[in-house]
Amino acid sequence: MRTTLLICVLILFCEFSFSQEFKGLTSSMDKMETAAIIATANQYLNLAPQTVTATSCGRSAGGINDFYSEGDYWWPDPKNAEGPYIQRDGQSNPGNFVAHREAVFRLSDIVGTLTSAYLLTGNDKYIRAAEKHFKAWFIAPETRMNPNMRFAQAIKGRFTGRSIGLIDAIHFIEVARSAKILHDSQAINNELYDGVKLWFGQFLNWMFTHPYGIEEMNAKNNHGTCWVMMAAAFADLTADAAKLEFCSNRFKEVLLPGQMAADGSFPLEIKRTKPYGYSLFNLDAMSTICKILSTKENDLWRFTTPDGRNMSKAVEFMVSFVINKTTWPFPKDIMYWEEWPVRQPFLLFGAQAFNRQEYLELYLSLKRDLTVYEVIRNVPVRHPLLWMK
Repeated sequence: MRTTLLICVLILFCEFSFSQEFKGLTSSMDKMETAAIIATANQYLNLAPQTVTATSCGRSAGGINDFYSEGDYWWPDPKNAEGPYIQRDGQSNPGNFVAHREAVFRLSDIVGTLTSAYLLTGNDKYIRAAEKHFKAWFIAPETRMNPNMRFAQAIKGRFTGRSIGLIDAIHFIEVARSAKILHDSQAINNELYDGVKLWFGQFLNWMFTHPYGIEEMNAKNNHGTCWVMMAAAFADLTADAAKLEFCSNRFKEVLLPGQMAADGSFPLEIKRTKPYGYSLFNLDAMSTICKILSTKENDLWRFTTPDGRNMSKAVEFMVSFVINKTTWPFPKDIMYWEEWPVRQPFLLFGAQAFNRQEYLELYLSLKRDLTVYEVIRNVPVRHPLLWMK
């Protein structure tokens, strides 16, 4: 009886969310999948928070409250074991420190799942559980993370941190989204919410003012895209209208004309050693930007450059290669080729934007439960219910 009620609630929720776009849509997830969200959320109810203070690395130049990670594609020099690391593009070094990244993955999954369960059931036990993690990560002095990424993607013997390390923060997007949903639902503790909002406001200011943030903003490839995606998500939470407008203009004036080819592909991603995965990743990020920022008056999904480039072309370009990856006309990725595609956010958001039910069906047909580290790392949107409202 309870499971039947849950699926009915989900069907109504999804029909409301897609009401104009998907006539005849009766369900977006089957009973087993809905039950799995609730079951996972129940497992998360008593999990203790694990912030960046739970683990540390002796190579970090930061303090206990600072996020730290190391560049993926950097390895010990076989000719000089104690010397600076050397690069192997596209080949991740399993010996590098990634515990803080994994902690952010964990936070995003826990909070996103608990918020999804609240949307399905209305039971505030899921909110109370999520609040513990919000407090630990963003408020409590002894466990909170400092709101910056100064020591991310360091390289032994070369850099204590780099601008590209900011991309390690993309999994805060669904954390911010969850906080906004719970606040808009008048469900979260107001004082705690104010603390979370303050933290993201400080992080956003760091992105706009620190040399690392400015350099990353100006990156030409997926790093520049992810900067806008994060800035848009955090400005949405903090209701920063000026920064939201900045992100919208940057999408139209810089990202779309600077990265997309006439056929909808992304040449800067295609020339990398993992062209398929990077193309998916960049399109997912651009689609998330459009989802966050588009309004009736300013629809980024339908914005078209004078020479005809737009998001519809980008989605259409990649859809065929998601349906049949063997038709990909470029080199295979040197790592993780077999792991892609999964539930790519561009399919979910593109389905909503362009009224294409086949995109939604394709999205739902793909792998939902992600276990490979590299895949999780490159899929910042993993909880669709957060984005259907």
